[in-house]
Amino acid sequence: MADLFSSYQLKDVTLRNRIAIPPMCQYMAQDGLVNDWHTAHYANLARGGSGLVIVEATAVAPEGRITPNCLGIWNDDQAERLRVIATSIKAAGAIPGIQIAHAGRKASANVPWEGDDHIDAGDMRAWQPIAPSAIAFGGDLSRVPTEMTIDDIKRVQGDFVAAAIRAKEAGFEWLEMHFAHGYLGQSFTSKHSNVRTDEYGGSEENRSRFTLETLAAVRNVWPENLPLTARFGVLEFDGNDEQTMLESIQLVKKWHEMGLDMLSVSVGFTIPDTNIPWGPAFMAPIAQRVRNEAHIPVSSAWGFGTPKLADEAIRNEQLDLVMIGRAHLENPNWSYHAAKILGKDNPAWVLPAPYAHWLSRYRSPAEV
Repeated sequence: MADLFSSYQLKDVTLRNRIAIPPMCQYMAQDGLVNDWHTAHYANLARGGSGLVIVEATAVAPEGRITPNCLGIWNDDQAERLRVIATSIKAAGAIPGIQIAHAGRKASANVPWEGDDHIDAGDMRAWQPIAPSAIAFGGDLSRVPTEMTIDDIKRVQGDFVAAAIRAKEAGFEWLEMHFAHGYLGQSFTSKHSNVRTDEYGGSEENRSRFTLETLAAVRNVWPENLPLTARFGVLEFDGNDEQTMLESIQLVKKWHEMGLDMLSVSVGFTIPDTNIPWGPAFMAPIAQRVRNEAHIPVSSAWGFGTPKLADEAIRNEQLDLVMIGRAHLENPNWSYHAAKILGKDNPAWVLPAPYAHWLSRYRSPAEV
């Protein structure tokens, strides 16, 4: 039986354990470029002992950033700076992953601690968001986006392809496409945000077209031996959950048939008015249903920061990987903490040798 510290192989990539650090936006970039903050942040996380570290949502185009301070991968200079991050993650013993993204109608926003709302249209830092339909998200993100033309759709799909190529050249071995959280991919699939009347809107088949085409295009350029994954909100908690779940599972099945290797199961966040049942590991049974019915490996985040809960999700075959985000910000050595709590032999040795040596050799009296 697999547990949290069992290794995990997907394609030609082997993770040293089932602990993964999900994308967590830092909002510290300028012009989409990696700087000293990112270099220190990701090296520190990778040294903590997890099997996989996925770099935050990285925009495939300038207008695809959530905020002006988001990372980008729409040019070669950005990709070359990201190479440093991939190298440092790999050197620490984890697999380097990256999430490529387009924020759609949620773009052109202030960073969360400065409002988390749309930047005023007259502000020189602002730009015009684009989306499937000219419908604002609502709440503090009230700016109405421009409805994408067919040319816009094809251009953005090309941006995803170019980003995937750059990610591979930068040394990343795990690619995640961000089709969740009300951003562009998610908003094409949802009736809440897509009221188009052409081949990209209306029916379930048409609303799926953008993600299906984007996946196919990225699959053609991403190496077959490396994991290609996506994060997707399989339901909204909007009162129509069963129908949304059924549609999501059918779409995920199609993605899997086309070459998607794993799904990171999340919430849609396509509209602000929802009733999400926040709680410890609340996504576990939802992810398990996707795993069982779509027959695809799954991961999930949201409330797995307690070692026993994370371990149980693996042992109970609810998840194949557990995404531990906030707990790693509180304690970058969370894997060491989990190894001690779960009674793993020589727990310090989930960390790099320069740490593990001293932690295991000179233990406090309480640890003997």
